[in-house]
Amino acid sequence: MNILLVEDEPKVAAFIKKGLEEQQYNVTAAYDGHTGQNIASGQDFDVIILDLMLPGINGLELCKTLRDKKKDTPILMLTAMSTVNDKVRGLESGADDYLTKPFHFEELLARIKALTRRKSRAVPGQTLTIDDLEMDCYKRTVTRGGKEVILTVKEFALLELLLQNKNSVLSRTHIAEEVWGINFDRNTNLIDVYINYLRTKIDKDHPKKLVHTVIGMGYVIKD
Repeated sequence: MNILLVEDEPKVAAFIKKGLEEQQYNVTAAYDGHTGQNIASGQDFDVIILDLMLPGINGLELCKTLRDKKKDTPILMLTAMSTVNDKVRGLESGADDYLTKPFHFEELLARIKALTRRKSRAVPGQTLTIDDLEMDCYKRTVTRGGKEVILTVKEFALLELLLQNKNSVLSRTHIAEEVWGINFDRNTNLIDVYINYLRTKIDKDHPKKLVHTVIGMGYVIKD
């Protein structure tokens, strides 16, 4: 597996690079946003690990640029900023996951494995449907009533999980582990925020609602 690491703190970069190489990953390191962008533009990677605070081009802007060019490459964002708003900004920029510094290397490794597992789930021809909502997991497109619905990477992952388990109630813990990775801070309302994003995009303009809350249990998508 080839990994691009964009991290401006030399000690942190060295720690991550050494640990991943010991796990038999190939790691290319960049120490500023411009260099990271140039390397990513010229090579293909299985995962990109991206620090938020970077010289040159900050992590949010770089993430947006990379997402436009590397549409299917999982991006894991690292940052010392840990508020819900910070996480939402990172995820909305196109990141697939978000890990707060300081972190244990075992968690970083688990997040990388989870991201690559989720990427491998999409196969040509795989389509998930409920009522007039349709998701093409390979092309990464969503339509409702024949009209395209534009979702962020995280919104797509959340909807995909719900559709894979349609008519089954998923707990917030299960959603957190599957979509955001292990050790998700369950004291935040980030899941609720993203459920509301989905409702706005796929239910708001339709009389028939698909995403439902089951009080005390979690969320379910059903017709």
